[in-house]
Amino acid sequence: MKKSVSLFLLGLLLACMLTGCRFIHIEEAPRTALDYTIVSQEEIPKDITALIEEKKKNDFQMTYQSGEFLYLIKGYGQQMTGGYSIAVEELSMSENAVFFKTQLLGPTKDTSGSEPSYPYIVVKMQYQEKPVEFQQ
Repeated sequence: MKKSVSLFLLGLLLACMLTGCRFIHIEEAPRTALDYTIVSQEEIPKDITALIEEKKKNDFQMTYQSGEFLYLIKGYGQQMTGGYSIAVEELSMSENAVFFKTQLLGPTKDTSGSEPSYPYIVVKMQYQEKPVEFQQ
């Protein structure tokens, strides 16, 4: 009796494993590079500046639409010193989404300070009616 139950459970487990596991390969549509402008601190709309001030202590990412423009904002939270910069590695679009990838670059010896900093970047682009995927 025990042998029958054990064989049944083993067969059931094997059947579940064979039918439940599949490799799915998702092909993404080609991406097209988008034109953008990095917005200087003086040109950031006041509404965006207020949002950044609220969120700057932690990592954050958000979008903000104003008329025909879409602003992509990525912040890296509090850093122990100053002198950080942010590079845009990719801003592109597929038929399904907009992709925004940035990288935080560390300070050099001569640009770091003793005060904490809150590095962020604001990018302005033409409005696209697609979701934005922030990537790291």
